[in-house]
Amino acid sequence: MPGFVPLCGNRSMKLTEHLTPNLVKIPLVATDKTAAITELIDLIDAAGLLSAREPLLQSVLTRENQRSTGIGRGFAIPHAKSDSVDKLVVALGRTAQPIEFKAIDGKPVSLIALLASPISATSMHIQALAKLSRLVTNASVLDKILTAPTAAELYQVITENDAEN
Repeated sequence: MPGFVPLCGNRSMKLTEHLTPNLVKIPLVATDKTAAITELIDLIDAAGLLSAREPLLQSVLTRENQRSTGIGRGFAIPHAKSDSVDKLVVALGRTAQPIEFKAIDGKPVSLIALLASPISATSMHIQALAKLSRLVTNASVLDKILTAPTAAELYQVITENDAEN
């Protein structure tokens, strides 16, 4: 098929190629959805990975207003494509207390993965969303993610399970 680009290429995407230890935060200070999204974007900005903070924030909030990214099981993946990043970036945070996110299962969220990718990176964006979604389908992995006492230990859980899902 001319112009067809396979979603997975020759190898499976690894989250840890896009999520680094300095992009994981426990606990998030935020107590609502907008503040949590803002806090994760600020984490990406502090890591020097944004050319402009506001356009990304507006893109993520606009996407969130169209349809909640709360996928259930206490997990949300707010995301957007934006010229503010030049590569796919993932930031991960866990709230001190669950927050309302209008998730599909009606339950509050405590784990939030913010995904930002360049406008041209549709395939990588979709792969990352799928990979993040699969993380929470394994109850044992989800429990480890939700109970890891520090950001470093949460990152370690992700690293250990990165190749498996």
